[in-house]
Parts: sequence; structure tokens; C-alpha cells
Amino acid sequence: MSDYQAPLQDIQFLLQDVLGLGDIAQLPGYEQATDDIVEAVLAEGSRFFGEVIAPTNRDADEAGSKVVDKKVVAAPGLKEAYTAMVQGGWPGLAGNAEYGGQGMPHLLGAALDEMCQSANLAFSLCPLLGKGVIAALENYGSDEQKQFYLPKLISGEWAGTMNLTEPQAGTDLAAIRTKAVPQGDHYLISGQKIFITWGDHDFTDNIIHLVLARTPDAPEGVKGISLFIVPKNLHDENGATTAANDLYPVSVEHKMGIHASPTCVLSYGDEGGAVGYLVGEENQGLKYMFAMMNHARMSVGLQGVSLGERAYQQARDYARDRVQGEMIGVDGRVPIIKHPDVRRMLMLMRSQIEAGRVLAYEAAAHVDKSLHNPDEKQAAFHQRRVDLLTPLVKGWCTEMAQEVTYLGVQIHGGMGFVEETGAAQHQRDARILPIYEGTNGIQALDLIGRKLLKDQGKSLQELAAEFQKTLAQVEAAGKPLREIHKGLGQALYASDKAIRHIFTNVMADWSFPGAVSFNLLMLLGTTAAGSLLAQSALAAQAKLDAGDGDAQFYKNKLITARFFAEQVLPRTLGYMQAIISGHEATMELAEDQF
Repeated sequence: MSDYQAPLQDIQFLLQDVLGLGDIAQLPGYEQATDDIVEAVLAEGSRFFGEVIAPTNRDADEAGSKVVDKKVVAAPGLKEAYTAMVQGGWPGLAGNAEYGGQGMPHLLGAALDEMCQSANLAFSLCPLLGKGVIAALENYGSDEQKQFYLPKLISGEWAGTMNLTEPQAGTDLAAIRTKAVPQGDHYLISGQKIFITWGDHDFTDNIIHLVLARTPDAPEGVKGISLFIVPKNLHDENGATTAANDLYPVSVEHKMGIHASPTCVLSYGDEGGAVGYLVGEENQGLKYMFAMMNHARMSVGLQGVSLGERAYQQARDYARDRVQGEMIGVDGRVPIIKHPDVRRMLMLMRSQIEAGRVLAYEAAAHVDKSLHNPDEKQAAFHQRRVDLLTPLVKGWCTEMAQEVTYLGVQIHGGMGFVEETGAAQHQRDARILPIYEGTNGIQALDLIGRKLLKDQGKSLQELAAEFQKTLAQVEAAGKPLREIHKGLGQALYASDKAIRHIFTNVMADWSFPGAVSFNLLMLLGTTAAGSLLAQSALAAQAKLDAGDGDAQFYKNKLITARFFAEQVLPRTLGYMQAIISGHEATMELAEDQF
């Protein structure tokens, strides 16, 4: 099994030459993100996550987690890894400086998050959930709550979780039953939550659960949901534990993948009620929840890239070492990396990972610009782009990970089906990505409903204008990018035709948007990734023309972008045709005929 090494050169190229981290560093509040500091952070992050976290991946997967005496026992080695991560200051890298964070750009934070997720995805979910809690409290917590909780969460001294789902209420949060009864300056929480990632552990002195619940007089449905801070341990004004709160893990789920991440059933209020504190106003919990969910969705999309990268590295190294078969003109048996079909699979992996990486990083760059641009109009523009890219990053990158990790197993052949090689773990771990934090079907409905139809396509028109600008630049580059121009042109044609068809037919039948939305997600995700990969190719060509840097690296970028344009972008024509074919056959069978 190969070790993980962060793709440092590709990451540095994207940050510096494609996505303009240097320009982001000029925004108010980001001045400390100088080139030398960024370079040092990336180098040390590559070392830390490669040497300290990555070696835990396989052993932690085999050990898993369990509940003993109403407490989670995590896989050996992970507590020490978490402590080392906190001591290194990694959780607070992009945290708000006002609350003790380092205040670095989210774009740089995304690069380090990728390294952590590639190193050990199950482990990385623990700090990820804390960041979701931070996002919610930063947006909607009281000043007192921010001052007390955020420094401990940002530093990693305390961890956090999101508690949304219940046995009878998965995606349908209108059905939640957890109760919150007012009791003086707090509420008493009772009920059961399921699928709570890292719902319990002993890595930190406290875990801050954000819990959706209903107050006694709340209206029915989603309009009656409130959000509460429910700490694992009650504490004094300094944060010291005074008593255990009335909550505990009942069990952990036995899952297909991410075995080292304890996915808990949590019980609240068996002894009268867990103490909770209202966030914001009653009955506004759904609104507050989306601050957590949107952060998590972007992070899950990045997980698709991260797992794909680790699967690719392992498949590439195996293909270099595995000797099998012969080739004309070559004496003796050859490594399988020489065989054209293995090359095809490796290039499908490599090109889609690079496309997904630039798509996910682009979204992070817009987060920075939305938060720190002093021009309100420009900040609003970048927030629209974040909103539009979120379902594409979450949806496309996680679907991509299914193909990439599958190909990783396929390249290993029969050995890929054997757990000892480690290839199967990546495919098992990847399978959850299109499901949690809102299934990709939900992402597709969000895209077509809230992002396309709600504003009559304004944000999409803005994005399409940038696609066309990239297409013109690629055309102007001439012969070196000719095939990229052809593939991107086909994708833009397919996207435009499909969107026009949707606007023409959306009112024809209630089922039409839902039936075509997933193909729209994949169409726009593939097109966006292809356009951004074309921008990477433009930057690489500029470096070659200037004779600047590692020429072979930039040539490889052009080859990879060309492969994506020739072999992946044509899929957009199929997505377009599926959308135009409509929804009748999808809905025609009677329910009892399935």
C-alpha cells in the first residue's frame, strides 16, 4: 500500500497562478497571507498530514469504533493524532482572528483540508463538523455565545457536531420530534438523534452539539424548528466542566465505509432533559441550519477530490510496480502502466481529480471574496457565485469520486478486491459522499429550483459569461489548446441548449424539474470543471511561453486538460440529450410495476 503525499506542486500552481491567492491576500484582513507564509504553511501541512495523519488511515479503518459504558471508544492512535493537529494550530488556520483564529484565506484552508481528508477521511470529519458549528454561531449566535464558544471551537480545544436527523426524519426535517422545553435561562432537550458524525469521543474536554428541536408552542413543519447549543458537559463561566449533561451515545452504526468515524445514535433527556441554549430566535432553526449545511456541502465536495487523489496515487504506484503481459517491441513482461487501457483509467482518474480540485478551490476563493471585499455589490456577486457553485461542488465532485475510486480498484485487478491492498477502502469510504449533508438528488433540486429558476437564471448567466470568456481565450491561444477549445465549445453548447429547454418546459408538468435535475447537475458540473481546467491550461501555457518554472509540469497540465476535454467533456452531450428527452418515461410506470 502506497503512502500519501500531498500534490503540492499542483496545489501551489492553482493557488498562485490560476485562482489568484495573491490578489485575495490584498483584501482587508488577509494581508498576512504573504507568499512566503503560504509556501511555508503548504510545505509543513504536506509534511504533517503525510507523516502524522496518513499512517493512521488503514489501522483506524480496521479497528473502527464502539460504545462502552455509554461512551465512544475511538480507534487507537486517533486521539494522539488529534492532539498533534491542535498543537500544530491546524484547526484555526482559516478561523476568524477576532476569536483566536489565524485569519488565513479560506482558499488556503481548502488546500489544507484536502490534505487532511486524503490522509484519513474518517478522522477529518471530526474537525470538519466543528467548522460547521463555528459557521452557524458566527452568523447567528449572540455576542456572548460567540465570545465564549468560538475561541475554544476554532482552536480545536472543543469539538462540535450537527444534530439534525432522527429515525423518522431524514431529509424531511419537518418530521423532527425532539423537544425543547423552556426552563429559566435555558431549555431542557429530550429526544433521539441518529447519524451524528463524531457524536462522542474523548479527544476534547467538551463537545458542542448544535441540535434542532421544537419548543412546546412551535408551529408544525419546518417553520417550528429551533436551534440549540447543547454541550456534552455542563461548564462554568471559564469552560471548566461542572457536570455531565443529560445525553449519551446509545450506539454507533456499522457502516460500509468511514469505519473510524463514530456515527452515533445520541439520546437526550433520559434523566429529565439535557440543558440547551437557544441560538438566535425560536422557530428560525432551519435558516440557521443552512449555515452549517452549506459549509459542510462544500467540504464534502472537497472530500471527493481528496479520496480520489489518494486512490489515484495508490493505483498509479501499483501500476508502476505490477508486472504483467507483454508489448510489441519490448523484451520480457512489462509493468501494467504501459498498457493503453490502464493508461486510460489512470488518465480518467487524474483529469477528473484535477478538474474537481480547481472547481472546489474556485468556490473557496469566492467565499473569501464574498466575506472580505469592501465593495458591497462585488461581495454580493461573489456570494451568488458561492451559492451557485455549492451544489455543483458537492454533487459533481462526489459523483466523480465514485468513478475514480472504482477505477482505482479496477487497476489493481483482483488484488483491488482484497482488503489488504487498501484500494477497496477508498471506494467504500467514497460511497457516503453523495448521500450525507443532503443527497445529490437534493443538490440537484436546489440547483434547478433555487439557483436556476428562482432568479430566472441570473447567477447562471453570470457564470456562463465567464465560460464564454474562457472559451475565447482558449481559442486565441491557438494550436496548443485546439482540442480543449473544441471540447469546451461542445459543453457550452450542450449547457445552453439544455437550459433553454428547461425554461421552455418547466411549467409543463410538476414532475419535469425533479426528473431532469440530476442530469442538469452533472451537465453544469462537468462544464464548470472543464472551463476551470481550461483556465489552468491557459496559465500553464503562459508559463511555458515565458520559460518560467518546471516545463514538464506545465506540459503535463496541458495533456491532462486535453484528455478531459476529449474524453470527459463529451459526456455533456449525453446529459443534454437526456434532459431534452424529458421525463415521461421516468414517470410512466405505475408504482406497482416497479
